[in-house]
Amino acid sequence: MSATVETARAVGLRPRRARRNVMSVGVWRTRFELMQYFRSGDTLFFTFLFPVFMLGLFSVAFGSDGDVQIAPGVPAISMAELYLPGMIAAGLLLSGFQNLAMDIAIERSDGMLKRLGGTPLSPVSYFIGKIGQVLVTGVLQSALLLVFASTVLGVELPTEPARWATFAWVFVLGITTSALLGVALSSVPRTAKSATAVVVPIALALQFISGVYLTFSQLPEWLQNVAGLFPLKWMAQGMRAVFLPDAYATLEQNGEWNLAGVAIALGVWLVVGLVLSRITFRWIRRDA
Repeated sequence: MSATVETARAVGLRPRRARRNVMSVGVWRTRFELMQYFRSGDTLFFTFLFPVFMLGLFSVAFGSDGDVQIAPGVPAISMAELYLPGMIAAGLLLSGFQNLAMDIAIERSDGMLKRLGGTPLSPVSYFIGKIGQVLVTGVLQSALLLVFASTVLGVELPTEPARWATFAWVFVLGITTSALLGVALSSVPRTAKSATAVVVPIALALQFISGVYLTFSQLPEWLQNVAGLFPLKWMAQGMRAVFLPDAYATLEQNGEWNLAGVAIALGVWLVVGLVLSRITFRWIRRDA
């Protein structure tokens, strides 16, 4: 009887030990991915420092005349305050979507994924490492943007706890969705050379139509509708609800921040990204 009990306990412990092993390897992979990320100068600039650079550039280029009023009935604000929400949203897209899509595509083309597939490394541990790296760099990037906007550009950050709570869930949903969609898109480029040509135009087009570089309320209605089909528009809208005065809600499509719509849209895209990444990811391309 005691032998049977001990056997049952041992069998029950194996899945838990396996899960702990997968998680511990995933944490180790996160550390490895972070080291690789911060050693890559071009990646560091174009995905980590680029939003900070663009925020400073737009603030200096368009803010020489002081505060601006972009529409009747809303208070005048600085260009730095106007661009900050979009740049934070763009940072989430660059860190998750663009960075992972290009990184994984290059690793597959170079044969690194094939070599990893021949090791005991679990795909779950591999993706814990990738998404862990994205979460850490996304937090650091957003913190750097906020510090830069506050101390260098003079932006007054919100003090209400409710706004920071909104920032937290929009950030988590946004960067997780971006990361999963980046994993899914990584299966499209056939070579390392084509990864940039495939990924960057998509990310750039989404930024222009989603209220990052151009004021969203001034875009044609049909283009706003097109942007609403993609997650970046909702990420930027959620961030505008955090950092812009309440009166600016009237400039949104429905005249409100519609945070419930933001949560639903990002939640749907998160599920889509999860399904697509699960279906499309392979250590080796099927047509290789």
